[in-house]
Formats: sequence, structure tokens, C-alpha cells
Amino acid sequence: MTLKLWETASGSVSRTFQGHGGAVYSVAIARDGRTALSGSDDKTLKLWDLASGRELRTFQGHTSTIYSVAIAPDGRTAVSGSRDKTVKLWDLASGRELRTFPGHIDDVQSVAIAPDGQTALSGSEDKTLKLWDLASGRELRTFQGHTSSVSSVAIAPDGRTALSGSWNETFKIWDLAGGRELRTFQGHTSLVFSVAIAPDGRTALSGSDDKTLKLWDLASGRELYTFQGHTAPVTSVAIAPNGRTALSASYDNTLKLWDLTGA
Repeated sequence: MTLKLWETASGSVSRTFQGHGGAVYSVAIARDGRTALSGSDDKTLKLWDLASGRELRTFQGHTSTIYSVAIAPDGRTAVSGSRDKTVKLWDLASGRELRTFPGHIDDVQSVAIAPDGQTALSGSEDKTLKLWDLASGRELRTFQGHTSSVSSVAIAPDGRTALSGSWNETFKIWDLAGGRELRTFQGHTSLVFSVAIAPDGRTALSGSDDKTLKLWDLASGRELYTFQGHTAPVTSVAIAPNGRTALSASYDNTLKLWDLTGA
């Protein structure tokens, strides 16, 4: 029901955000670092001022749990994915719902917006990914190949490829323009919950139910390093803008900060 803002240098909590009436499943921070967006089991999104901790706006429209949120690069719009099987586009300044994207036949577990802000990618328990045109609402492409739920999606910095993590212990890299699966990454021994791409687009990080994080070379598909330390499933991973460190969250109720430079 809460969000926490942390100081990575000290590991201390700098602010706690309260307001949701249910579990918070996803948080995205705007590129300018001034605001954050959260999605919750209470069926709402909330926009927060990071400096003051003030709740700026509540977004209502989904009819079930919101599993994933993403803010557009220009900070003006956001997308959300929900258990109600839809993706929604929102205007952050007004709180208005701009568009609903129907098409998935099961829960939407993850969403991401392309670097140019023109398209969005969604991953679902229906085992597919879908690419959407944000301006028209049109479904551009469906990506098939996973044999289980798609739990996480991430778009590369150049906007040409994307990653998807799945409950079948693998993640895949896709060509967004052609819809082609380029490679499958195998190495985890249980569900892959989260994937992230480094700012330089050369490596990726995955977090798994097997309690580990793994660093991968995207060009070769090679596993570079395994990070161990969590005592429960790793549910979320993120790479810092400088590409030197990574953060992971786990069901063991901890966040861990990792040094990627020595991996």
C-alpha cells in the first residue's frame, strides 16, 4: 500500500508515499526525476511529487489490478497494463484516459514505451506480446513464441529490439519491426519475473524465481554473470542510467544494489 524512495548511497529511506488502498505492483519515475507513477491492486494509478511526497493525481478507469505502468519519454503521457486484460493511455497533466487498447485475452502483466514515444509494448498471461501505435490505438503486431505467461517486457534504447521474460524459465529478444524472434536466453531454473536492458543496449539483466539475477550479452546470448544473495524470488530488476549498478527487489523484503562493472 506504500511506495518508498531510497538513497542508494546510504541505503536509507528518504520518503514514504501513502495513499493506495491495495498492494502496489509497479512504479515508474519520470525522466526529469520530479514525479513518479504507481499502479495498484486498488485499480488506480497515482502520480506523486518526489520532492514533497504529495499525491498529485489519481487515475481511475481500470476494472481490476494494475500490474504495470510506464511513463513516456516526454513525461506527458503514460500507459498501464491490467488484470482487466487491457492497456490504457493516460494524459498525466489532466488525469484523463486517452485511449484503451483491447486485444489480449488474459492479464496484461507488463508494459513499456518506445524511446520515440510513438509505440508501446505489452506482455500478457496469454503468452503473447503486442505492439501498439499510441496515436491511433492500432495493434501493429503480435509476437508469439513463449509457451507460458509473459511477465516482463523492455524495449532497447535504440527502439529496434525488445526483451520479454516468461514463466517458462527463459527470456527472448525480438525484432520489433519484423516481429521476428532473434534469440532465446536459457539459464534460469525457474520463472523469469523481470528483465532490463542496459543503457548502451549491449547487455541485459534478468531476475528470477530461482532467487538469482543474471547478466547477459545480448549479441551472443552468453550468460556473463550470476548474482546471488537474495533468499527468495527476485521480482524486479533495474539498471542505473550510467549502466554501472543495478537494483533488485525480492520477496525476501529487501532491495539489493549490485556493482555491474566487476561482472
